[in-house]
Amino acid sequence: MNPKPYESHGAGDPTAVAGALGLGLLAVGGWLLTTTRPWQKPGHPLTLGLGWAASGVLLLCGLVLLARCIRTVHGGPEPAPEPYATAAEATTAATED
Repeated sequence: MNPKPYESHGAGDPTAVAGALGLGLLAVGGWLLTTTRPWQKPGHPLTLGLGWAASGVLLLCGLVLLARCIRTVHGGPEPAPEPYATAAEATTAATED
C-alpha cells in the first residue's frame, strides 16, 4: 500500500508568467522614469529623451501584459451552446420536408 504523496495539478496557471513579467516591466519602467527626471539633474536632451522613451515603452508593455492577464482571468463567460429546437420549430421543419 503505497499512496501517492503528491497529486498532479496540471500545467498550472498560464497567465502567471505573463502577469509577473508585466509587473516587472511596470516596476522597471517606473524606476527608470523616476531616475531620468530633468528637474533634478540637468542632462543632455537626447539622453533624457531616450530615458523617457524607454520608460514609456516599458510601462506600456507592462500595462498591456497585465491587461491581457486580467482579461483572460476575469473575461466574460463563454457563449452558451445553441439550444435545442422547440417543439413548434421541430413540427414546422417536419412538415416542410
